[in-house]
Amino acid sequence: QVRLVESGGGSVQTGGSLRLSCAASERIFDSYAMGWFRQAPGKEREIVAAISWSGDSTNYADSVKGRFAISRVSGTSTVSLQMNNLKPEDTAVYYCAASEFTGTAATSKGFYTYWGQGTHVTVSS
Repeated sequence: QVRLVESGGGSVQTGGSLRLSCAASERIFDSYAMGWFRQAPGKEREIVAAISWSGDSTNYADSVKGRFAISRVSGTSTVSLQMNNLKPEDTAVYYCAASEFTGTAATSKGFYTYWGQGTHVTVSS
């Protein structure tokens, strides 16, 4: 069974940093776009960042531009999200996702087929 497993969540104070990682159970994800989404209590799941299969193209939500960076190692099924200067509004469950429909850095969750179980990020003021 294909799985995505996130790690690296936790609790930090405002201005702190965290690094999330996502590992896929199969190498098929090497050719898939991958993304990070988040969902805060009572809110819709939203895109945070996406990266193309090659790693050459990325997209970010306006709210995280300049603070977050998505990356992947070419030839692997691992994707990371470096989160700096965290704010309380970044508090959410963060999900890794992979798209079998496109290799581009898609930002719509409708493109994504595989999802991880989520990892909690809490930022206190």
